[in-house]
Amino acid sequence: MADSSAFDPQRLLSHKFPEPDFNYTERDAALYALGIGACGRDATDSDELKYVYHEKGQQFIQVLPTFAALISLGSLPNGSDVPVPGLEFDPRLLLHGQQYIEIYKPFPSKASLRNEVSLAGLHDKGKAAILELETRSYEKESGELLCMNRMTVYLRGAGGFSNPSRPYSYSNYSANQSSVVRIPKSQPFAVFEDCTQPSQALLYRLSGDHNSLHADPMVAKVAGFSRPILHGLCTLGHAVRAIIKSICKGDPTMVKGIFGRFLLHVYPGETLVTEMWLEGLRVIYQTSVKERNRTVLSGYVDLRRLASSL
Repeated sequence: MADSSAFDPQRLLSHKFPEPDFNYTERDAALYALGIGACGRDATDSDELKYVYHEKGQQFIQVLPTFAALISLGSLPNGSDVPVPGLEFDPRLLLHGQQYIEIYKPFPSKASLRNEVSLAGLHDKGKAAILELETRSYEKESGELLCMNRMTVYLRGAGGFSNPSRPYSYSNYSANQSSVVRIPKSQPFAVFEDCTQPSQALLYRLSGDHNSLHADPMVAKVAGFSRPILHGLCTLGHAVRAIIKSICKGDPTMVKGIFGRFLLHVYPGETLVTEMWLEGLRVIYQTSVKERNRTVLSGYVDLRRLASSL
């Protein structure tokens, strides 16, 4: 529990966050695609081969829209470099709760990006604090805004810094961007089943998320899991890739916005079943683990247009 006398929320509101650059190459984009299962079932899949290979050269490969989530990792509170002045917490108790992404233009196959990080929300939940960090990413060469990430993390043990009768809550964005997703009771428009590999987390971590929870069996056991778990953003990548394949007919440029709420862990090697409901230009989805019949992720994907073949 945080000491309310030691933490001033206004100090965090006025804090200037680090603005790390993010550089990536065609290799990074291809490795990410493989890390979220692209071509995992069929190495010649015409819908997905374009993420890892192009006959004219790697500079022409396409980049999946959830690649945007990697850019926000640099703003995640971690260990000795905690970008939340005055708010004490154990980084081992941090939980990634939600991810919201807006895509303004397709990602080039390689780029150097300049990031602007700001506080999007802070909420006192008593035993925990909810921190929301927003990262806007600009292409250095052109100055164009490529994407925006809003990451929501739960800092267990960091709550209780405000009056319990009037708990502190601040947001700088519209609530409808991260409202509770209501899953329709009707039959889904499409269903996609995807088997993750036993080594999926080890492959995905090569894209930059090196949290040992996803690789070290002892760390996983201390955290309460029987073995290392899959990254939540890897599960999100699988789900959005399923939507691109099933609803967008393989066209990643149709994706405009992404929201995902992480509900439960996934073990590498488990089967992900993503159900999709089409409501105008919004795809409501939920992803479940087939072997345990448990929902692990839910959210929506907003589209720029619908595929003509739907």
